[in-house]
Amino acid sequence: MRSTIIDNLEEVSSQEWNRLAGEDNPFLRHEFLAALERHGCVGQRWGWLPQHIIVRDAAGQLLAACPLYLKHNSYGELVFDWAWAEAYQRNGLAYYPKLVTAVPYTPVTGPRLLTAPGADAEALKRILFEAAVEHARRLDVSSLHWLFSDETDSRFLQQQGMPLRLGCQFHWTNDGYRDFDDYLSRLVSKRRKEIKRERRQVLEAGIELHTLNGREISEAQWATFHRHYRDTFERRGGYATLSLAFFHALAEDMPDNVVLVAAYHQGKHIASAFSLRGQTGLYGRHWGCDAEYDGLHFEACYYQGLEYCIAHGLQRFEPGAQGEHKISRGFLPTATWSAHWIAAAQFRSAIEDFLEREQAGMGDYMTTLGEHSPFRQV
Repeated sequence: MRSTIIDNLEEVSSQEWNRLAGEDNPFLRHEFLAALERHGCVGQRWGWLPQHIIVRDAAGQLLAACPLYLKHNSYGELVFDWAWAEAYQRNGLAYYPKLVTAVPYTPVTGPRLLTAPGADAEALKRILFEAAVEHARRLDVSSLHWLFSDETDSRFLQQQGMPLRLGCQFHWTNDGYRDFDDYLSRLVSKRRKEIKRERRQVLEAGIELHTLNGREISEAQWATFHRHYRDTFERRGGYATLSLAFFHALAEDMPDNVVLVAAYHQGKHIASAFSLRGQTGLYGRHWGCDAEYDGLHFEACYYQGLEYCIAHGLQRFEPGAQGEHKISRGFLPTATWSAHWIAAAQFRSAIEDFLEREQAGMGDYMTTLGEHSPFRQV
């Protein structure tokens, strides 16, 4: 078996990559990752340079792969390490460039060390891990990070001596709800009334919402959504890195994974919420609106997604990173993990100590948040 670094995912066919990535996580699919490259959403401009690792056997069959990027900043990672970069700078060292195994701009947990079904996963993950560390040393980067790794890969990376970083998101789990009213019936009275009031505000404002898949979205709707997406980032001082052509590619290449909630008022498309779905989960990603309407953000980004999950039998809804306000709407604290390889010995021990203390604090934070669950005690 031989590992290789490639800087263009098109060097691997979608069929062989997706055989490793599986069907459940849409962000790991070849169609998604290749579209980022093809439409300029990663690359030199944004500081995400593809350096993917692939492993083939003697016959040329793809056995393992790892989406890897050389980074010149920390933008779009959502595991925040700016304090680490500042510490390096204060000590006269360069933190950038670094390497990250991640899905750009996407804080969704999933496998990061992809292996072929039926293969020796443990051995192949070790090859990927060693190839990544070797590449980091060859490039003389400061560090190598695996972001939002799933439980299996996090455990494996920890066994290789990588310290883990604990994060927190807010996820919803489908407990076999028949419909939205059945879901509401499981909440305490106060929270149930608040959600009904928020939904009623949208209805009384005369706003109509339509949930569309990739085949149903018109050119005009895509253009309006992308304007909403850009406006949201510009208002927050960020960068709208995802091009309209990228979203068109998703609609063309993976239409059944695309979920767009379009809100209309007096016939005008006023707000949009974009998600992707897998076989078992829905993942909220981008939102934007022309003006503020009471309750509309919660309706478009949360309640429409909950109804979609219930109607389609999806097991979970991940509406994006951060947001304690999600707890009262049924999204409970959920652990996320990342793993970190640090080249400089003096920083390695300091970061490991920091992560140990941070993990204890994060655990206490999640326990405290969990006490505010809106669900009735059975």
